[in-house]
Amino acid sequence: MSTTPTGQRREADRPRGLDGHRGRGVGARTAADEARSSYYGVPPIHKPHWKWLVVVYFFLGGIAGASYVIAAVSHLVGPKEDQPIARAGRYLSLAALVPCPILLVLDLHRPRRFLNMLRVVKFRSPMSVGTWGLLLFSGFSGLSALIQAAEDGLLGRGRAVGVMSRLPARAVAVAGTPFGFFVAGYTGVLLAATAVPLWAKNARFMGPLFLSSAFSTAASAITLVLSLRRRTPGEALHRLERLERAAMVAELGLLAASRARLGPTAKPVVEGRLGGLLRYGTVGGGLLVPLAIQTASAIAGRPPSRPISMLASALVLTGGFVLRHAVVAGGRASADDPEATFAYARRGLLETPPR
Repeated sequence: MSTTPTGQRREADRPRGLDGHRGRGVGARTAADEARSSYYGVPPIHKPHWKWLVVVYFFLGGIAGASYVIAAVSHLVGPKEDQPIARAGRYLSLAALVPCPILLVLDLHRPRRFLNMLRVVKFRSPMSVGTWGLLLFSGFSGLSALIQAAEDGLLGRGRAVGVMSRLPARAVAVAGTPFGFFVAGYTGVLLAATAVPLWAKNARFMGPLFLSSAFSTAASAITLVLSLRRRTPGEALHRLERLERAAMVAELGLLAASRARLGPTAKPVVEGRLGGLLRYGTVGGGLLVPLAIQTASAIAGRPPSRPISMLASALVLTGGFVLRHAVVAGGRASADDPEATFAYARRGLLETPPR
């Protein structure tokens, strides 16, 4: 083999990698090399078809689950002044839940596909577990709302209504609370269980992020409903706002942790239109501004005016919806990026312990 005067291999003698290039060998190929040469820029995975139907389902499902939990906790351990929170939370949970199966069926295009998922239970399938969890939670949410409606006299009179009003509401709340937590956060776990780099690489924080956002939006929705009733005790609203602040702070922290963990993979949700929506719609308008309003009122020692409180709640709800839209749309863009896919796959291989 010929050498240069310094004893090094000539360029012509260097081994070729799988991409046909000399000099670095197979082991030194980068994700960018593979993205350019192995698939000629064609995405190696299929992007999810999920669009607005699934975004709305994620948003309403989170509110339904978290509203139920808030109502249950207010009823079980809260003082008498918190009963308006329990009442509003039960009705809101059912109202947000009712469209969810419809949205799923519309997204699947065929109702039979949704029914087929109820034929068996696959504990290793996030979709199957999520479908059954949603079904079981629907029973608890509907039953709690019916008990509340019977107590409020909204169902008229009759033997069936009398039986309904005598059902153990506390026991139903205790049994349904775990399913409320599940529905509030499982959608983040569902996304993380895919091969989409933006979701899979952030698997550690996806579930907690969606759960904290569910509680912030649910607390804001209940606050918005109660703000329309002038007889709601101020102490109840104050406790609800404290929960809302805690959820928003947790959401901000999880967003920051997700950004740090994703690194360059976060490009679809930090640049361009989606980046602006997430930055100004969720972080700015949906979290920082409501936090500033509530913090200022806490320092002043008096609650914000009713219009300001309603504005803050509306901002949080808008930010929660924008968050889910950005995550879903960003995932579709991430799946179209071969470099992100290969970088995540290579990282997964390096982190997999040898057998």
